[in-house]
Amino acid sequence: MSDKLVEVALELEMSLGESPVWSAAQQTLYWVDINRGTIYAWRPASEAAPETMTLDEKVGCIALCGESGDAGLLAAAASGLVRLRLPFDGQLEHLAANPEWQKEQHEGQGNRFNDGRCDAVGRFWVGTIDAEESQPSAALYTLQDGALVRRLSGIGISNGLAFSPDRRWLYHTDSLTRRILRYPYDVESGGLGEGETWVDLEALGLPGVPDGAAVDSEGCYWSALYDGGRVVRFSPEGELLAEHEVPCPHPTMVAFGGRDLRTLYITTATQHLDDPGKASWPAAGSLLSMAVAVPGLAEPGWTGR
Repeated sequence: MSDKLVEVALELEMSLGESPVWSAAQQTLYWVDINRGTIYAWRPASEAAPETMTLDEKVGCIALCGESGDAGLLAAAASGLVRLRLPFDGQLEHLAANPEWQKEQHEGQGNRFNDGRCDAVGRFWVGTIDAEESQPSAALYTLQDGALVRRLSGIGISNGLAFSPDRRWLYHTDSLTRRILRYPYDVESGGLGEGETWVDLEALGLPGVPDGAAVDSEGCYWSALYDGGRVVRFSPEGELLAEHEVPCPHPTMVAFGGRDLRTLYITTATQHLDDPGKASWPAAGSLLSMAVAVPGLAEPGWTGR
């Protein structure tokens, strides 16, 4: 079901690469290394190395600010949401505190932010991850009037957030369940209907867990299967259309980029590999890419809504 070549776009040694976001206006790919709190910015057309900025805490995900990303980046740091100016200057504007994070004398503890994305009207959604990655203590939120409003609870690892091009569906997974759900969605009000199981990896015999995702212009959902060594594409009806093996066991998330949005970028991780494992999988921790026939969609930015 796969005839595409997955290549190493940038050789890196990321611990937990995640949240790739393409700015069409700037022709720049942004992403994070969660565990190291590092945010990357890379222009594929340039021969320059990626620019980086490192915060003093983990960063779960990022989003563009402004309709074209011209107002900086929104970063979901462990303790709360902040806005960064571009180019990076080290200045942070605090937007909202993480309600599942407690500050201690030397370091924080609790459930950090994990996966997030803006919907078509610029509303930011973000979920958390259980600190032990085993209990349903996490939740999914929207940023509203300077605070985070809980929308779903009882989650172990909030992941796979995406929206259908017709704005009718919100996709989301609790990675621990190995199931992807979809919810009827009213984009104007932000209202969610009752969720239903849309894809069940167990039933399909697919390995790994569903991690980060993106939707292409045909409404097909691409998911990175962490510990499954592949990315998969599902039709709007939930049918498995394609599997693409990647040269490492832990792909984490996908994003469409390039001038025609026909380059699929894939972030990866080394965090669960020992030294022999890293030697066996030299591409682990790098940024990967693959040419695709169907283009993706321009990523909306946070508009303050």
